[in-house]
Amino acid sequence: MVLSSIFFFPFFGFGTFMYFLPSIIAFAKNKRDLLVIFLLNLFLGITVIGWVVALVWAAKNDAPSVARW
Repeated sequence: MVLSSIFFFPFFGFGTFMYFLPSIIAFAKNKRDLLVIFLLNLFLGITVIGWVVALVWAAKNDAPSVARW
């Protein structure tokens, strides 16, 4: 019983970390669209395309906002 729990938690933690990697990157880069990236990652991250889109979006630099007079 103890042996199975020792092996279960590292794999579960690593899988969760990899699944939410785009959200973690967006949070670390203080992205403007953090909530949208997180929701995309949460709901469409199970598909490879949704995960890759969220990862690319999180890794891109934000365009500078233009000051309006």
